[in-house]
Amino acid sequence: MALTLRSSTSFIKLKETNSFKTPDDFMATISIAQVKPTCRLRARSSTSMTFPESPHGSVLIKGAEKLHGLTISHTENNSKVPVFVMLPLDTVTHGGNLNKPRAMNASLMALKSAGVEGVMVDAWWGLVEKDGPLNYNWEGYAELVKMVEKHGLKLQVVMSFHQCGGNVGDSCSIPLPPWVLQEISKNPDLVYTDKSGKRNPEYISLGCDSVPVLRGRTPIQAYTDYMRSFRERFRDYLGRVIVVISHSFCIKLGFLNTKIL
Repeated sequence: MALTLRSSTSFIKLKETNSFKTPDDFMATISIAQVKPTCRLRARSSTSMTFPESPHGSVLIKGAEKLHGLTISHTENNSKVPVFVMLPLDTVTHGGNLNKPRAMNASLMALKSAGVEGVMVDAWWGLVEKDGPLNYNWEGYAELVKMVEKHGLKLQVVMSFHQCGGNVGDSCSIPLPPWVLQEISKNPDLVYTDKSGKRNPEYISLGCDSVPVLRGRTPIQAYTDYMRSFRERFRDYLGRVIVVISHSFCIKLGFLNTKIL
């Protein structure tokens, strides 16, 4: 489920009918509670819900991700569907610090009051490993995690190994790490190329996954090292504050006809 919230507060409630027989019998009511809008936020709710068995079998509603083993049993009225609000793309600055911490603190307080489950943030490869291979800076994200915990919210983290910017709605620019771009400049075939020869530097081609093109490491090894570093840095928060970790990459369909090494 993908939602766009035009106010700083919103929550969703599901109400069930008196009896549950078939999927067609299931009804949902969405209630939106709004206060004075302060900003425009995009929300993403990723849920997996299994309803009780009926004579016709189980009904499964699938989202893009399973939310920390979430199973909702509609035995009570007014059961809530967890909502996660997507934070701005530039939540962490190019310097590796939390962007506008006072405003972020106020926003998280408002979201908690609105009844949302938590927030989602991109962990940009181009920010964390910017200074060189295996040189990670998680400080801005660490500050965010502590702030999220303070307000009693949960956090979804997306490992984003693609460029930020150049797409619809993007207001910031975060390229791939400079040392990765240096390797791409030496061998442009590391990125996707269309029939006219135009290169797309947003993401390393999947055709390079097993080739040691990143200063002795394959892209898969680089991504693995990155995520291991994240695990070690935030071990104490995993499963308690950080409830979902996923992987994101960006490929335009026009670049699927590519040059492979």
